[in-house]
Amino acid sequence: MGRDVEKMIAIGLVWGATNAIMRRGALIWDKRLKSSVTHQPQASTMHQRLLASFRNWLSLLLIWQYSIPFLLNLSASATFFAILSNSPISLAVPVTNATTFAATAVSAMLLGEETRVLYALFGTLFITMGVWICIV
Repeated sequence: MGRDVEKMIAIGLVWGATNAIMRRGALIWDKRLKSSVTHQPQASTMHQRLLASFRNWLSLLLIWQYSIPFLLNLSASATFFAILSNSPISLAVPVTNATTFAATAVSAMLLGEETRVLYALFGTLFITMGVWICIV
């Protein structure tokens, strides 16, 4: 059980860090999308709308600042599902989600995003105490 908790925390750290980095990649994609959009008429058929959505999704995946963290995030998800086979879900979900939240806040601060630092640190402290209560 102890090694599983370490894995859960590691997964939460990977998820949190990649969330913040993927956000940065998504912002790059959004800027490119807005700068390349011309005033085109709305796609009228469902087929055209689906094709436009697929093109947008593909252009997002072609941005390495998004796709590399996305692949790391998916790898952590696969590891999480493997851990669930050996650990109680009542422990795995709170530990990984709490760690993810804290890691996202800290990673966003480290990447220079505007954050209410005191609130983020205060929330992270409570999350850490909650995870510790779950583990003990």
